[in-house]
Amino acid sequence: MTTDAALAMLERGALEIVPREDLEDKLRSGKRLVVKLGADPTRPDLHLGHAVVLRKMRQFQELGHRVVLIIGDFTGMIGDPSGKNKTRPPMTLEQTRANAQTYVEQVGKILITEDPERFTLRYNSEWLEPLAFKELVFMASQITVAQMLEREDFKKRYQAKVPISLHEFLYPLAQAYDSVAIEADVEMGGSDQKFNLLVGREIQRAYGQKPQVAFLMPLLVGTDGREKMSKSLDNYIGVSEPTPSMFKKLMRVSDEALKEYFFLLTDLEAKEIDALLEAGGPVGAHRVLARLVSGAYAFDRIPARIDRELYERLGYRLEAAGADKTPGPSEYPQISQQLAEAEARYDQVAKGGIPDDVPTVTVAPSELKEGRIWVPRLFTLAGLTKSNGEARRLIKDRGLRINGQIVGDPEAEVSLEAPLILQRGRDKFVRVRLEPEG
Repeated sequence: MTTDAALAMLERGALEIVPREDLEDKLRSGKRLVVKLGADPTRPDLHLGHAVVLRKMRQFQELGHRVVLIIGDFTGMIGDPSGKNKTRPPMTLEQTRANAQTYVEQVGKILITEDPERFTLRYNSEWLEPLAFKELVFMASQITVAQMLEREDFKKRYQAKVPISLHEFLYPLAQAYDSVAIEADVEMGGSDQKFNLLVGREIQRAYGQKPQVAFLMPLLVGTDGREKMSKSLDNYIGVSEPTPSMFKKLMRVSDEALKEYFFLLTDLEAKEIDALLEAGGPVGAHRVLARLVSGAYAFDRIPARIDRELYERLGYRLEAAGADKTPGPSEYPQISQQLAEAEARYDQVAKGGIPDDVPTVTVAPSELKEGRIWVPRLFTLAGLTKSNGEARRLIKDRGLRINGQIVGDPEAEVSLEAPLILQRGRDKFVRVRLEPEG
């Protein structure tokens, strides 16, 4: 691939490349670049928001460059203040390392992890834990307090008189030293990481290294279309979710966010995205998105390109814009079968039906009084609500059903002489039956 073609591929979807000419020069040099991504394992799961950056790093790998994933087991104890309106609670080294194990497993869903020429895993405790205090003083001398307070999240907190702990100022320096330690050519990050990545350039320069390119990707909005994707906001889609769950969530992405999802999660051309949105409308476009993305993530590792060719290999036609619900001949029959079953299940539930693959839980006879059980308690035992109080609130909001019928009385009791189908919302089902005595 020519340098111009490689640059065009890498620029697609990028929010900002600082400076772009440096990236072009590095690509033209023919050197195998060191492309860095730091990940603080504050939570154990990765979602499609993380995949936006990881897929871009996969493109660097496909071009022959080496990706270095730095697990911030040490910086995770500080807590990245990016986008936060208060100090993050510190984590222990043991907590960060425990979460890191799942990160390593999940990035293999996207990155080529078995080739040491294209992937390296590092933990920043390797160099940050033994770092001499004089080095910290040296780094701190490169950045002024005024520069720190120009950072948007710090500025807002300072103006609002919300405390900023001194250790939070150290986070960008620690992240920057990661770039020095591995001599990064490019550092990847979301738009909220711009300040940290630019500090990395300054610190590298202070250590006599050529500054890295800051490669910024957009933050993927959550399925609700309002805030960035986050597990804490329950608007996320996990990269390792089962195909039916991923398909369902993609079908429920807000119409306003649909084009953004296509652009950031697939490799369809802009004209193809516009054409299918026009031809199939939001409903048809949602089906294309759900099939293409959940199909890609059904592979042990997603294909290099999530595009028209993959869609057709799965047995669909892009021109049909979602109308072809039954896939045709497929090069990946097992995955196509998973997609067909996921789509059928989604359609069944969307029409008010009860799917066939409902999990079953049993209730001990000791939970019953005179052969009956309080409905809020039943939903809690079934795992559909966290507490009896939550179940009561949902009943008042008409959010719970038994055998398809809305539960209207929070004080209701039912018998378990026959199994019951409990339902929360549109798509959470559990079959409950009485545990056999003895």
